[in-house]
Amino acid sequence: MEEVNRENIGLLNKPSLDGRTRSLSSVGAVFILLKSALGAGLLNFSWAFSEAGGITPALIMELVSLVFLISGLVILGYAASVSGQSTYQGVVRVLCGSAIGKLCEICFIVDMFMISVAFLKVVGDQMEKLCDFFLPNETLSGGVLAVPRPWYVEQHFTLSILCILIIFPLSAPQEISFQKYTSILGTLAACYLSLVIVVKYYLKPNSLIPETHQSPRPSSWLAVFNVFPTICFGFQCHEASVSIYRSMDNQNLSHWTVVSVASMLTCCLIYSLTGLYGFLTFGDNVSADVLMSYPSNDTVVIIARFLFGVSIVTVYPIALLLGRSVIQDFWLSCSSVWGCGRWADPSGTWVRVLLTGLWVATTLLLALLVPDIGEVIMVTGGISAFFIFIFPGLCLICAVDIENLGPRIRSCLIFWGVVSILAGAFIFGQSTSSAILDLF
Repeated sequence: MEEVNRENIGLLNKPSLDGRTRSLSSVGAVFILLKSALGAGLLNFSWAFSEAGGITPALIMELVSLVFLISGLVILGYAASVSGQSTYQGVVRVLCGSAIGKLCEICFIVDMFMISVAFLKVVGDQMEKLCDFFLPNETLSGGVLAVPRPWYVEQHFTLSILCILIIFPLSAPQEISFQKYTSILGTLAACYLSLVIVVKYYLKPNSLIPETHQSPRPSSWLAVFNVFPTICFGFQCHEASVSIYRSMDNQNLSHWTVVSVASMLTCCLIYSLTGLYGFLTFGDNVSADVLMSYPSNDTVVIIARFLFGVSIVTVYPIALLLGRSVIQDFWLSCSSVWGCGRWADPSGTWVRVLLTGLWVATTLLLALLVPDIGEVIMVTGGISAFFIFIFPGLCLICAVDIENLGPRIRSCLIFWGVVSILAGAFIFGQSTSSAILDLF
């Protein structure tokens, strides 16, 4: 979500409503939003600076997006208070109708699926570099007598074994409550990664690729807009926002606004530092995964790879759990209509294991087929536009009809809702068309 750090969504999907205990402090809400946003997208921000054509256009696009990112969080808090619902899809369903609610659920499944693919791609890339570190005589391509890579260090084998032995067992249980003990790992790994990239720029080790001359302006305006999907993917924490808001002690909308601004500004700082210094270090040569641009034998970077890989492995089951839960709900509604009997119980062990196995297998296959994470993020960032721009805009327009507001305030809110929907539609269309064109 990025990596969208999804364990917090799973923990907060049982929010406090009407008699339930509200125990989440403001500081806790800020950190949960941060942990939800700081993920795999962090690796892609330096490449986004290159795609945008330089530092200035990338930062401008990031600041423009920040307005919509904060606005989306505030709107979702307002919509949650108006609708009385505790989940993102519940808010959309109540305010916008069952048809839009079904669309939200479909987008939610696709979003979680593509995020899972991005997670596996990141883990596979880091494992490949880790193998280069532990088997330098055989795998370092820069050596004089480079030898073909052994079959047991190929990504197809290592990532498949990881999915079978670790990821699938972690994802199969119905509840993954132990994830709360590893939630801090994602934030620590993100901060360590950002620090490493900044320090590496100033140390300028000889092993790094020489800095290139960046063009002062992008090649086209389309190149500038290519940064939007990466921003959407990196800052994607909006699916968790409703549950977080409904779990807070203080559910005053102005208080929630402060929480949203604080979390997004902090997240923006971390992303900007990582993207800026990664781009300054490698220029247009930067990889879609910035860690892949560093040499395989750098111990400090190896630690960053390991921490980031472990944090993503612990987050993948949460994305699977959320996507699987929506599928199970749909399965339950269909089985009740068709009268399929007890064998179709979606909460049953065999159904859950089957859905988990299919999810892991298909995401693994796509992760192995996709050449780099940039292409996955282009698609996922476009889908994220629904949760950051389109659905909040629709909820705002529908919510003002319920509230007793003055005509001027109502007109302003409807106008902003329309602007948000149009911006989201543009980002989705642009990212989707770019992803399709890249296939040919």
